[in-house]
Amino acid sequence: MTRTVATRVLAPPPRLGKGVSAFPLASAMVWSGAGHPHEAVAVPGVRLAPGDVLVEVELTTVCGSDVHTVAGHRAAPTPLVLGHEQVGRVVAVGRGGARSVEGVRLEIGTRVVWSVVVACGRCARCRRGLGHTCLNLQKYGHERMRRGWELSGGFATHVHVLAGTAIVIAPEHLPAAVLAPASCATATVAAVLEAASAIVPIENSVVVIAGAGMLGLTAAAMAKDAGAHVVVSDPDEARRRGALAFGADAVADPRAAATHPSSLAAAIAAAGGRGSGCTIALELSGSASAVRTLVDLVDVGGVVIFAGTVSPGAGLRVDPEHIVRRLLTIRGVHNYAPRHLEQAVAYLAGAWQRYPFAQQVARVLPLEAVDEALALAAVSGPRIGLSPTQP
Repeated sequence: MTRTVATRVLAPPPRLGKGVSAFPLASAMVWSGAGHPHEAVAVPGVRLAPGDVLVEVELTTVCGSDVHTVAGHRAAPTPLVLGHEQVGRVVAVGRGGARSVEGVRLEIGTRVVWSVVVACGRCARCRRGLGHTCLNLQKYGHERMRRGWELSGGFATHVHVLAGTAIVIAPEHLPAAVLAPASCATATVAAVLEAASAIVPIENSVVVIAGAGMLGLTAAAMAKDAGAHVVVSDPDEARRRGALAFGADAVADPRAAATHPSSLAAAIAAAGGRGSGCTIALELSGSASAVRTLVDLVDVGGVVIFAGTVSPGAGLRVDPEHIVRRLLTIRGVHNYAPRHLEQAVAYLAGAWQRYPFAQQVARVLPLEAVDEALALAAVSGPRIGLSPTQP
């Protein structure tokens, strides 16, 4: 389904690609480094190559990685347009048109979400089906702002979506607050659960999830709906309560002693596990201590998936004998394939009214208030949203 969009697109005679200008004028909030506020930069024109799409942003949400970047915890090129969780509507398409992952031709007004990565489709990794680790990888909200790709992140009125990006049509009935994180947390969790289920079936397994942020909450709901017995571990009591609302059978405080009622062992027993172990462990917190705990916790023949650590941290010392004798599988998941974004949107379409996904965006601020949003996101559990049309 398509709808009329607020942006009027002016198309001058093209030379290289298809040149378009948005009215009202497109703009991006540009970050120039730690300690500097964002600056609004007007983008008077965009040249769309074949297969490119210009999308008017409906809502973008602040991810924890955005917070880590401005805090200086992640290396990032500048100037930079942050943001990679968003939903919007197509306002212009490059020559030859563009299609969604589902194979549907994109029309003006189509509501869409898109992947965080742009793959070249030609390199050795792309040919192996690993486009999300493409040797020529580009990522929305992570690349230096440059001529020809100024609208490269979600903290903008529009995003220039490049050919090679997985685009999924977004159902009209889904709230923007539910859809925006699909291109980050939801699709990542779909990839995580696929990786785990390749080793151990999700159904009837005890799944321990470290971290009750957006990744952990989404994993709890998706694993529960796949038939798992779900335990979520997080040191924050409020976040543990939130996990129960997302389907967790039991929650644990990772700091609690093994004999304490709030320990992981007690939670696993309460969730229906045998002994004190689990068969699937998902590290979605980025905590070094959680990594160590899960490797020790998982039962014989189990699998541990690491997806929460995306910046340099303390090294992990593992005794190879522990891995060999316990038949353990340890896998990392970073980014995701186009099918995972498609699965994410389909899942949210069926689950958003059973779990409080919409409440995970606590506030929506005007786009110009991006620095305030980042400050709030640094201390807030739920996401903070930014809308170009928010008064």
